[in-house]
Amino acid sequence: MCRSIKTLRPPVLAEEATEDEIRAAALQYVRKISGFRAPAAHNREVFDQAVEAVAGATADLLAGLEVRGGAGTRRAS
Repeated sequence: MCRSIKTLRPPVLAEEATEDEIRAAALQYVRKISGFRAPAAHNREVFDQAVEAVAGATADLLAGLEVRGGAGTRRAS
């Protein structure tokens, strides 16, 4: 997997992941999967939609994770 994507949950990350951190991870994932660092104009819309979808799924995942021995269930804002 892409080494640029970091773990966004405790105990690796002391506090809740920010929207910027979640979006950066989503962008790195979409870049890796698509093979494009920056898509051509004709692919920009679908690329951006994928980043938003992955960011949303990531936020949902982080909000629902229960970290045992930690702060309990995380809630995204």
